[in-house]
Amino acid sequence: MAVAYTPLSCILAALDPAMLADFDVLLLDIEGTVCPISFVKDVLFPYALTALPTVLDVEWDNPSFAPYRETFPEEYRSDREAFESHVHDLVERDVKVPYLKSLQGYLWRQGYETGVLKAPLFQDVPAFIKSAQSSGKQVIIYSSGSVSAQKLFFGHTTADPSDMRPFISAWFDTVNAGPKTEIESYMKIIATRSETAPSRWLFLSDNINEVDAARAAGMQSYPVVRPGNAPLPEDHPLTSSALYSFESA
Repeated sequence: MAVAYTPLSCILAALDPAMLADFDVLLLDIEGTVCPISFVKDVLFPYALTALPTVLDVEWDNPSFAPYRETFPEEYRSDREAFESHVHDLVERDVKVPYLKSLQGYLWRQGYETGVLKAPLFQDVPAFIKSAQSSGKQVIIYSSGSVSAQKLFFGHTTADPSDMRPFISAWFDTVNAGPKTEIESYMKIIATRSETAPSRWLFLSDNINEVDAARAAGMQSYPVVRPGNAPLPEDHPLTSSALYSFESA
């Protein structure tokens, strides 16, 4: 499917909280878009690995832990050492499989609930989300992290109020939508709001491949550049139209 690229000036106008009339649904990525990549890689991932041994010591045979253990491949379900080694390997290689994401969300829960973990939203994000929601737009999250982890993240942020979940209408991950670089995933998300035309959706992400997939599904979509993000490809048509801030121009 051919993808058309809109000039930067048009998208900047759409992103002004007072000028969001061109969109009905705002679909947001998390890592590298609304919060620093370093929080995920340098805080969340290490926290989960540090918490894992204690959780396995205490909960390995606990029925409450079984739903997380049983989603792992069969060869790791009955071998605690192999299970732990597999988790470390997946994290080291940044493999985004649903069963790991689900486990990480479970491990992060205590950190968020005790105040050890607090999601550092970029300064311009809370006002942008609240303005979009108050102007009648639906704000939806789509991340490779599990839905439960997304809700923990937005429930314990550095914003005021700390709990941003009331401003968010829906949550999607790789389980209920699919891989973020596949066109079909965005079509599946669009289908949940069949009354809204694809062109009335705006998806923002730091990943240019995700942006391309969303645009191929009919959404408007643009890449986001934040401190610490990997550089966008110089030869991509949208690199020159990347967004650096959600604040009004």
